[in-house]
Amino acid sequence: MTHINRRSFLHLSSLSLAGLALTPIAALAADWPQRPLRMIVAFPAGGPTDVAARVVAQKLGGRLGQTVVVENRPGASGSIGTAAFIKSAPDGYTFSMFGMPALVSPIVYGNNLYDVRKDFTCVATVYDLPYVIIVNPQRLPDVNTLQDLIAASKTEQIDYTTPGTGSIAHLAMEQLKGLGGFDMLHIPYSGSAPAITDLLGGQVSVMMADTIAAMPHIRSGRLKAIALGSVDAKTFLPDVQAISEQGFPEFSVSSWSGVVVPNDTPVEIIDRLESDLKAALADEDTKAQVNKIGAVVTFQPRDEMTARLKAEYERWSQVVKDNNISNS
Repeated sequence: MTHINRRSFLHLSSLSLAGLALTPIAALAADWPQRPLRMIVAFPAGGPTDVAARVVAQKLGGRLGQTVVVENRPGASGSIGTAAFIKSAPDGYTFSMFGMPALVSPIVYGNNLYDVRKDFTCVATVYDLPYVIIVNPQRLPDVNTLQDLIAASKTEQIDYTTPGTGSIAHLAMEQLKGLGGFDMLHIPYSGSAPAITDLLGGQVSVMMADTIAAMPHIRSGRLKAIALGSVDAKTFLPDVQAISEQGFPEFSVSSWSGVVVPNDTPVEIIDRLESDLKAALADEDTKAQVNKIGAVVTFQPRDEMTARLKAEYERWSQVVKDNNISNS
């Protein structure tokens, strides 16, 4: 008869218990999904992140064979919804469309609701929302390029506006000013709509705006585009040069979003989500619907999204520190 001493028995028992503990997770991943899923959007209904999320939710749901329900949890530039999302069960049934405002919000507001570098897991980038520098041609009739603007700023006081202090547009302009050695006065507004209104009215001269807000007024001729935040914006404005093409070769800025899941979500589920997102975003109808809202489909797998997120965090943290920017 084989004898098992107490130590061996305890070791075998612990292995058995560990196997039992892992079994439900493995089974969950194998059978997933068996019910509707929930996509948290930490921004208001009707905004670009929400509209794009609903397009992706519909296409992704079709591939998964389950409904993907979009749930809006807006507040504090995405911080409230993101802080709630990271507490969700890591079972694959709750994920989030994470947007750039939620990345910079903890930096600018100085809160510690979450750390984007470690409190969730990236799945894939979904889209980029390009930026463009626009001017009121009545206020600045001779400014047609970024270099024209820089030259003008050195001979006269020029103001510029953005959707708010600590917005990506604000941080990008402050970084650009530092790189170019020029100055303009920042006049922040509470959102793109009032900023655009005063730019049209001539109360301010320049704006760093997203293409959704800017394109109708560029097409009408009431505002002039002088530089694109990134080459992606050529989708909408092919005849305008990017900032990187106007003396700042390393400079690029856009607001982007991607799908994230709670930490400890089974890797099999993440793999499936990433694969189905890639297929959904390759669909021409998906691209057309995302383009229609002023954004550009940009698929990046989770490793690339993770690296991009961490690089953006370091970049904007440094800009905030260098320029003593705070919205607290």
